[in-house]
Amino acid sequence: MTFPHPHSLRTVSMPLGMVVGAMFCRPIAALETASGGMITPSLIFLMLFFTFCRVDVRSMRLQPLHLWLLTAQIVFSVAVYGILLPFSPTVAQGGMICVLTPIAMAAVVIGGMLGADIVSMTTFSLLCNMTIAVVAPFILSVVGSGDCSLAVILARVAPLLILPFAAAQGCRALIPKVSGWVAAHSQISFYLWLVSLTVIIGRTTTFILDHPEADGAVETALAATALVICLVQFRFGRWLGRRYGDAVAGGQSLGQKNTVLAVWMAQSFLDPISSVAPTAYIVWQNFVNSYQLWRKESGGDRPADPNE
Repeated sequence: MTFPHPHSLRTVSMPLGMVVGAMFCRPIAALETASGGMITPSLIFLMLFFTFCRVDVRSMRLQPLHLWLLTAQIVFSVAVYGILLPFSPTVAQGGMICVLTPIAMAAVVIGGMLGADIVSMTTFSLLCNMTIAVVAPFILSVVGSGDCSLAVILARVAPLLILPFAAAQGCRALIPKVSGWVAAHSQISFYLWLVSLTVIIGRTTTFILDHPEADGAVETALAATALVICLVQFRFGRWLGRRYGDAVAGGQSLGQKNTVLAVWMAQSFLDPISSVAPTAYIVWQNFVNSYQLWRKESGGDRPADPNE
């Protein structure tokens, strides 16, 4: 049984998922609430399980690219906050969280579709999420207003990252035939991710509708800031990745963010209105992903010249 990706589906699926999520935001949010908030985590778990079944843990290696990406992420987050602070503390917090937030769980899935080295991306995903879980409490305790701790963030990040990885590696070791079938049908993760995107957009649209008291100018500034940061991170990540032979991995690793975690951190430890920035980032990064998938399907995303 195969799950082909027609050109038309790859081109329109993400924008269509976002439109459906926005239009049916109330029913989606109600369903997510009724499930105890378990729909999105369950989808992410399954999505990563299908992807991680393709990863042999023995081939995972820390690479210079990983250290450069992580360094850029931490340094840029502090720099963005410092640059924007004189204009608006809320916008500064929103911009900072869009950079500081670790790589999205789904980035490995999308990176694999675009031809990236998923072993390298999986290694960076584990490293980045754990490092940011350690670094973020220090940064948020300085710029935020909430009581942020390592344990609180780890409790939010670790289950969705470690458990599917451990389950996939256990499956590879104990029931290789099953893991082989899963690895051969890992494109199912695309459909799981598409449903997850629709749910996330529904939830974030509901949040925006339920907070009409926010200043329109501040919200516009937050959304515009998120757009600029999104484009810069994808571009810089691709530039950095190209230097190490994998532009796609670099771009996805730095540009595609765990926006669900970002919104939660902003609402929990910063000015809640600053969460408009990572909420907008959800839309921007998925338009970028739609464009990249379209280029991939149309044959326009050729391997880059290392000298470019």
